[in-house]
Amino acid sequence: MSDIEIPESHPRYQSLLTRHRIEEGVEKGITSRQGLIAEGRGEAFDYLLGERTHPAADEAERAAAAHLLLAERPVLSVNGNVAALVPGEMVELAAAVDADVEVNLFNRTEERLEAIADHLRDHGAEEVKGLAADGRIPGLDHERAKVDADGIGAADVVLVPLEDGDRAEALGAMGKTEIVIDLNPLSRSARAAAVPIVDNIMRAVPNITAHARDLSDASREELERIVAEFDADGALAAAEEAIRCGSLDDAEADAETEADAEAARTDN
Repeated sequence: MSDIEIPESHPRYQSLLTRHRIEEGVEKGITSRQGLIAEGRGEAFDYLLGERTHPAADEAERAAAAHLLLAERPVLSVNGNVAALVPGEMVELAAAVDADVEVNLFNRTEERLEAIADHLRDHGAEEVKGLAADGRIPGLDHERAKVDADGIGAADVVLVPLEDGDRAEALGAMGKTEIVIDLNPLSRSARAAAVPIVDNIMRAVPNITAHARDLSDASREELERIVAEFDADGALAAAEEAIRCGSLDDAEADAETEADAEAARTDN
């Protein structure tokens, strides 16, 4: 997918790029229209976080990398928003931790499944799971219960970005170690996760990959130490504190700059 022609030095570059990718994902049949709403909600939280990766989030991303490297059968779950925002980044992470990639959708149609699978292949994925749907997550009545039996169904560690709360809880009940990327530290998804990452997915996924590469030669003992020392409750508390007590001065200045840029594009 093409990206917007705005210099990366623009203070709102990442936000504008995210919106553009989601919009284009809808046009291409990858992202559902409900995904537009979900993205807007996430952007509001990111704005309150100062649109940056906080130290607690970076620690969570390092713990996520350690979990994935320790896993026997790691799987990265991909929905429409994830496919639109970070398709290549998810493929790179899968390669770094030797994980499978599986498509899982709430608004599930064969057309969307195929479109997302093709989109991931266009970004380097060799195999994409999720189309067989020969397994189920117990306790769920909607389409996200459908999984591949040899994918998420058999996984010990699952990365579930931008996840539904009920599915996050159901996967946890199955005994799977969940890594959740969610900008809302109060969400059920984040609170159900073994590793809640409160960060923008466009920053989080490359950060996990970078940590995985840095830890690729680490001993099992070192990886297990990183996992054991990670404090999920502390990570959530730090994110909530950042949202409640952070300064909005810089955010307000960015908003004015963005308004000017939007006005200029409208005039043109």
